[in-house]
Amino acid sequence: MAKPLQYNSTLIGREDLTSSLSIFKVQPDAELAAGLATFLPGQYGVLGLNNEANPDLGSVRRPMSIVNAPEEKGALEFYVRYVGHPESDNPLTHLLWKIGEGDRMFLGPKITGKFTLEDTVGSEDRRLKICVAAGTGLAPFTSFVRSALLREPGRDLSEFVILHGASYPADLGYVDELNGLRDQHGLRYFGSVSRPKETPDWTGDVGRVEDYFLPERLAELEQRCGLADGELTPARATIFICGLQGTIGKTLTRLIPRGFVPENRKLRRALEVEKEQAASLFFEQYDTTPVIDVKDEELMVTLRQQLREGLSALA
Repeated sequence: MAKPLQYNSTLIGREDLTSSLSIFKVQPDAELAAGLATFLPGQYGVLGLNNEANPDLGSVRRPMSIVNAPEEKGALEFYVRYVGHPESDNPLTHLLWKIGEGDRMFLGPKITGKFTLEDTVGSEDRRLKICVAAGTGLAPFTSFVRSALLREPGRDLSEFVILHGASYPADLGYVDELNGLRDQHGLRYFGSVSRPKETPDWTGDVGRVEDYFLPERLAELEQRCGLADGELTPARATIFICGLQGTIGKTLTRLIPRGFVPENRKLRRALEVEKEQAASLFFEQYDTTPVIDVKDEELMVTLRQQLREGLSALA
């Protein structure tokens, strides 16, 4: 059996948005906190717990995107959904849901990850940044906009577009904060609910978050983003996606005809992208299922042709 984790942090805040969606605020011990003081928006930390009720299962650790901006000192904030049907027999969320304020836990000694503006397009890039968030995939994008505003108070946030999809209105976490940034700083924030029939009072957008990129809805999205018809291209925008396979795969395949090129090396090889072709679509994946079945040759032939045509139109 693996050695138990040595706890080095304390849960100092917990806000349950629903029975299966919570915000956890984790305060690292002083020595650990000193080493975690500097990180980039979009990076992740590792949370861990020992299974004390069933020690034979040992401990579990999982990476979690950080909601905080680096400029916010103190506790680290994590946006977590309870996994109802886990693949593991020792899921972290089942242990997290048993703890409360004041309980001890493990936090990894490093904050890391390349899903950042600095590691993708560069912090000075002023194209639209269209952030596609499924569920708790909202976390890194909240860090993006919080940090931008803290570094430059009063900043116009209209270069950021956050598209957030969830099953129900109650699952649209951080909605009040993001609506405030929309009203006061120009953030383009749109929330969409995929099960509107179960919440008849909902009057906002409906459908899965990737449905904003359906061909029949692209013109409306462009208008909302301040773009002219047909301007949603890599010349004017970059795409960031965080969530599960379905959201990433469908967003990608719907944007390839516009000339958006993924950063992912495996996909670039399968799409026969030239080495010097700049990436314009980036994603952070929560599951391990491939976002596109690159062994589906019929699909890949179609996508290669669409990408070539999309890139030719931009030339």
